[in-house]
Order: sequence, then structure tokens, then C-alpha cells
Amino acid sequence: MTPREELLDKIHTRHAKIGVIGLGYVGLPLALLFEEAGFEVVGFDIDPAKPEALQRGESYIRHIGAERVARAFAGGRVVATTDFDRLAECDVILICVPTPLGKHREPDLSFIRSTASEIAARLRRGQLVVLESTTYPGTTREELLPPFEARGLESGTDFFLAFSPEREDPGNRTFHTRNIPKIVGGLDPASQELTTALYGAAVEQVVPVSSPEVAEAAKLLENIFRAVNIALANEMKLVLDRMDVN
Repeated sequence: MTPREELLDKIHTRHAKIGVIGLGYVGLPLALLFEEAGFEVVGFDIDPAKPEALQRGESYIRHIGAERVARAFAGGRVVATTDFDRLAECDVILICVPTPLGKHREPDLSFIRSTASEIAARLRRGQLVVLESTTYPGTTREELLPPFEARGLESGTDFFLAFSPEREDPGNRTFHTRNIPKIVGGLDPASQELTTALYGAAVEQVVPVSSPEVAEAAKLLENIFRAVNIALANEMKLVLDRMDVN
């Protein structure tokens, strides 16, 4: 079988091992979701306190109950570690690292770049890498693809690459990781097929789009739209308060 066919079969049979880099408010729910869907999961974080807490069955995120964490980690299908050498054993690698703004309000991609280097050092044929971190259009193609191809592997044939933005709404009891529609933009048809199949095995609705850039732009548009609406509501409140309108 080709690497694409082999990975697709592993996804369909739940034999693909999922690696999740970054065990914060995005990565931890994702790791738990795939464990609950029947996949073996390895969670990675540079902060040793997080894997240690998870292995003890403790939650450090308020809206994720300790019972859910304890049940998952006691079951043996999910583990957490700081050992990035274990990336080599993963069939799928999901990147959920922070992308904060710098002091001049410019995007800080240092976590994405360092993570890309860690993956590139261990990248092997047949792996799918998906970036979930919020970022500007072009990041997946410009920041992840070059170090991966420098390994002498070809995207869409030897390895697979996509962007699928996190759309978490922490604490929302109605919409959560499983039922928030998942946007998927693969770098090529094979990457799109595999990423769509992967998330389709764990979430209720997958929305394929034509490229990683479209998926990256969709996430930015969503965030900007929300920020503008919040700002407008806040401005209107100031005006209406002065007009004695509740």
C-alpha cells in the first residue's frame, strides 16, 4: 500500500496513533476527544507539570472535569509526556501551540517554528501533520512545509500537511469540541482526504475547504468578526448608559 492508503486504513480502523503537541485549553480537549473516539493518543508539552498532573488524573483547566481526565488516563489509551522523541511513533501530529501577539502587536510564530523543527527532526513517511494554532494565511505552507521537505520527503506522497483551526469556546455547555464544525484545508488532495477522514472519526461535522490559506483566513475572519461585535456592544453600552437606557 502507499503511505496514503496505509494511513487512511489506520484512521478508519482506529489504529492510527495521534500525537497532540500543546496540552492547553485547545490540545487537552482534542486529546481526550480522540481517546474517547477509540484512538491511542500521546500528548506532548514542554511544561513537565502538565503531563505529570494528567498522568495523576488531575485537570488544570477549569471547564474540563478531573473525572474525565482520570477516566481517560486510567484507561491506558492516552499518555502525556515531555519526550518529543515519541513523535516518531505517531501517525498523526496535531499542533496546538500558542500564537500570541508581540509587543508591537505582530504575530509571534516562535512556538510554531520551534514545534516545526521538533517534528522535522523526526518526520517519517506516512505521517500527517495538522496545524491548529490561529495564524495568518500562508503560515502552514511557508513555515511548516520547507523544514519538512528539507528532510527529502514529498508532501502529498511521503507525508501529509493541513490546517484545521481550533474553534474552542471554553465552558460552553452547548457547543464543544465534538459538535463545533471542523474546518479542514489540506495542502494537496491526499492531505485533504486524510485530514477529513481523521476529524470525521471524532467530530460530528467536517467542513472541507480548498486550501490551508482558506482555512487560516476563515479562522481570522471569525475572530475579527467576534472582536468587532464585542467592541461595538461595549461602545453602545457606554452611550446608552449616558442616555439612561438599560
